[in-house]
Amino acid sequence: MMKKKVHKMLLLIILCAMYISYGQELPPIQVITPQDYTAGNQNWAISQDSKNVVYIANNKGLLQYNGANWHVYDSPNESILRSVNVINDKIYTGGYMDFGCWVKDEYGVLNYTSLLNNSDIKPKEDEEFWSIIDLEGYILFQSFDRIYIYNTSSKEFRVIDADSRINKIYKVKGVIYYQKVDQGIFKIENGNEALVSDTAIFKTKEIVNIFDRAEDILVQTKNEGFYILSNGQVSKWEVESNELLNTISVYSSIRLAGGGYMLGTISNGVIQLDENGNVVMRIDQSYGLSNNTVLSVNEDASGNIWLGLDNGINVLNSNSPFKVYKDKLGVLGTIYTSVKTEDFLYLGTNQGLFYRPTNSNSRFEFIKGTEGQVWSLVLLKGTLFCGHDMGTFIVNGALVKKITDAKGTWTFKAIKEKPNLIIQGNYKGFNIIEHIGNGQWAFRNKITGFDISSRYFEFCGPNEILVSHEYKGVYRVKVDDEFRKVDEYVKEDIDKGINSSILNYNNDILYSYKDGIFHYNIEDRKFIKDSLLSAVFSDDNYLSGKLINDVEGKKLWGFSNNGLSYIEPGRLSNSPEIYSVPIPIEVRKSKTGYENILYIKDNTYLMGTTEGYLTVDLNRLKNPGHDISINTISYNSLHHEFNRLVLDSEMTLSSKDNSLHFTYSVANYNKLTPTLYQYKLNGIYDNWSSWSTSSEVLFENLPHGEYHFEVRAKVGDVISSNTATYTFNISKPWYLKPLAVVLYVLLFLAIAFMVHYLNKRYYKKQKQKLLEKQERELELEQLENQKQLIQYKNRTLQLDIDNKNRELGMATMNLIKRNELLNSIKDQLSATRDVSEIKDVVKLINRNLNNTDDWKLFEEAFNNADKDFLKKIKTIHPSLTPNDLRLCAYLRLNLSSKEVAPLLNISIRSVEVKRYRLRKKMNLPHETSLTNYILEL
Repeated sequence: MMKKKVHKMLLLIILCAMYISYGQELPPIQVITPQDYTAGNQNWAISQDSKNVVYIANNKGLLQYNGANWHVYDSPNESILRSVNVINDKIYTGGYMDFGCWVKDEYGVLNYTSLLNNSDIKPKEDEEFWSIIDLEGYILFQSFDRIYIYNTSSKEFRVIDADSRINKIYKVKGVIYYQKVDQGIFKIENGNEALVSDTAIFKTKEIVNIFDRAEDILVQTKNEGFYILSNGQVSKWEVESNELLNTISVYSSIRLAGGGYMLGTISNGVIQLDENGNVVMRIDQSYGLSNNTVLSVNEDASGNIWLGLDNGINVLNSNSPFKVYKDKLGVLGTIYTSVKTEDFLYLGTNQGLFYRPTNSNSRFEFIKGTEGQVWSLVLLKGTLFCGHDMGTFIVNGALVKKITDAKGTWTFKAIKEKPNLIIQGNYKGFNIIEHIGNGQWAFRNKITGFDISSRYFEFCGPNEILVSHEYKGVYRVKVDDEFRKVDEYVKEDIDKGINSSILNYNNDILYSYKDGIFHYNIEDRKFIKDSLLSAVFSDDNYLSGKLINDVEGKKLWGFSNNGLSYIEPGRLSNSPEIYSVPIPIEVRKSKTGYENILYIKDNTYLMGTTEGYLTVDLNRLKNPGHDISINTISYNSLHHEFNRLVLDSEMTLSSKDNSLHFTYSVANYNKLTPTLYQYKLNGIYDNWSSWSTSSEVLFENLPHGEYHFEVRAKVGDVISSNTATYTFNISKPWYLKPLAVVLYVLLFLAIAFMVHYLNKRYYKKQKQKLLEKQERELELEQLENQKQLIQYKNRTLQLDIDNKNRELGMATMNLIKRNELLNSIKDQLSATRDVSEIKDVVKLINRNLNNTDDWKLFEEAFNNADKDFLKKIKTIHPSLTPNDLRLCAYLRLNLSSKEVAPLLNISIRSVEVKRYRLRKKMNLPHETSLTNYILEL
């Protein structure tokens, strides 16, 4: 049974969570985790210097935050730092068995000096220092056992020992107070302790702070609230918050600059009280804190509340013009529309319709029957209409009545000429709602002939409507007098645009999309671009063409990537004035194309987001100028580590050290107001860079020369009060210095001389080569002439040889014929019978046939024709006889045996024999032709 009851309770809690949402609007909370600052979880004390840089005593050491970057300085003895206080720009810290101060060097780096270790005083065993206070040239360091008083002029110490525990020390009206457990409240007077009150309450109740209050002293206890100490008399401070204060444990607290108190508790987050002790605000982990245990509280120069938590750091932007309601449970969902009546504030979301009483921080309650997407909430003719995905509702307090089932109602507009009718834009064109009396409205008809989704529409005539569809364009629709059907519709000559819209502002129809804002000229029926209004949305800043006519606030609102813009009539002229609210889309988290904004009161507006809503008070939207500082400057050469430069002096760097890294920051701790930076480097980049969130820049491989670095910031839309600068020089490399230049001149002259010498030598050689070439050409010409002459002589000789050969041939033939003739005569004579008479004739013929003179003449002619043949063959075959040589000569002339026989005066048979013998003498193979052999020699 018990388990069933528990399950029922849990189910009831879950169901309630689905239908309710608490409505506390809180200042923006910046959550900083240990992973962000890369140090320990616990943060015990917080302080701020004159440049608004924040210092935090952390488990790991000293944290430094300049608004852009965190830096961790390890504790000197690797212990927990329990206290920190910035006094005259020296950062004093206390920790385990030591305390001292940190001072920035010329490079912007903090260096620690122990005060205790450099004195003759030794701390007690395991002593830790929890509080640091300055007073009249003295600095007091408090542990549980002692108070060390340090004279900043003489550097001397005085110690006040305590015989019981001291929790903390407090400075009130120039007097140092502290509690000694079981003894009461004491103060330091003339360097000694003096009892202020030993009332039992102050003996037994732990005191966490003491404040001044007019002529009295306000003492805050850990578990029982505040007491007033006046002239030794103690009384309870009777305030409304006592019931709450009696149920919590306070660990840390401060008085706020604007009055009131901020209390940090052990397990309940923070509680803000006003000057009269009333609860202003409660924030714990369920409302956005990252931890419920608040170890330290500090208010910075801008009114931000810094919370050192048991796990991380939170910053409350209590002076921010923005308030945030975050729907952590996802009950509300994404807010698409909102409206305020005299009695209630309504929120239309993708989960349905929610409401709560006006000017209340009570919970939002769900209105039953409105589950699903709410598109619009419009007050018309004293009636609140709700455009819903399921149809149309009339809202009356916490009750709704559905008057049409037509799916998807976008919005509603009155018909000027028909006061009893209201036109509504739907997913499929238009519907008409009719007043039926007694404040009752009912569906009358759908306007037929036009079925295009009509989310944005405006009247441009009694019966003409302009409809904007982001995917199709703008249509002009003409309806009949009874608003029952569409007579005609045409598409206007204007481009379509994603997230475009159309609306009426000051009796002027405006169409807005990515290319700008356009007026509609009703007479000419054309759109004309408005250059002034269009300037609000640059190409890179465009987000949505959604415009909202804030009738109550008399403003026209637009939405861009970098923030919101609103336009209102000029106070002294007809020209509109344009203002901006610097809150980028990443911060406001609105649904693109479904942005919404609602006038609440006193220039305060509500903006729906995907996680709840924001409120902005335009009266408080004043961003004071901030100062920008250069934090570090370092340089390096290629592939080397960076080395830091002195911040306040002009430096000259070598040509190798030509890569510089700058870090800079603005101490802006507002979560919803981003800081942007812009820089330039005169000497190479003379124009300002684009605005960027990056707080550092690296210039690599700069050429030699003089440079002037400038950086400025923009917080919201306000440029920083100053421009941080740094001047430096990069010296010329050695190869560009004067001595090198002189060497270059000398080298140039030497090279010029060498070039001249080499050119002279070259041209001399070229001349010599040219002469040699000419000589060679002349020689070649002469050789050519000689060649031609030789060729001529050769031709002549060849002709002579040919002639000789012909003569030789003729002579040979003559010899052959003569010998043949003589042999013929001889034969005929030999045939006669009278031999005695012809013997002498035969002898004479034989002498002529064997005449050696003929051979000599033939030999001479043959040698002229074929020079050295006989010598050559004689050399090859030395055994040849003159007759053999003679036969060789005849064979050389390619004579046949028949032709050779007469020349040798022998028979053909004898010639063949001689040929045979000649072959043997020459040792010719059988297959080798004797004639061919002789011809080829």
